[in-house]
Amino acid sequence: MSKSLKRVVAALQAAGLDGAVLEMGTETRTAQQAADAAGCALDQIAKSIIFRDEDSGAAVLFLTAGGNQVDAAKASAVAGAPLGKADATLIRAQTGFAIGGVSPVGHLTPIRAWCDPRLMVFDTVYGAAGTPRHIFPIAPPELLRLSGAVLADFTG
Repeated sequence: MSKSLKRVVAALQAAGLDGAVLEMGTETRTAQQAADAAGCALDQIAKSIIFRDEDSGAAVLFLTAGGNQVDAAKASAVAGAPLGKADATLIRAQTGFAIGGVSPVGHLTPIRAWCDPRLMVFDTVYGAAGTPRHIFPIAPPELLRLSGAVLADFTG
């Protein structure tokens, strides 16, 4: 089991969840791939979109429904700072995950996070579990609790 996957499983277990991570038979790097593998609606995939806070240099996380896109201007307003592209080095350094497997939980260091209200309409959503082939099911209120995300309108 990879270090990234172990951190996600540990975070889920520490939160009192069963830590049930699903290993898929195909890649789940994209929201569509994950939805196809899980047999769920595209919007049930909680995409982890990372930006760079241009004032602090820190990574910030936007959890959005699989079919939605983050609107950069709205996201900057929500974050209270100009946002730029987060490169792979920043993402790996702050979250511990590689692009294509960034989980909403189990980060190396705390991260400011916001969540798309669209995810709240489902009983279950799926997040990346730290690898390009693993996802985990979670109730949206639990996703908010574990990620520390705040509901906000940042999609366009």
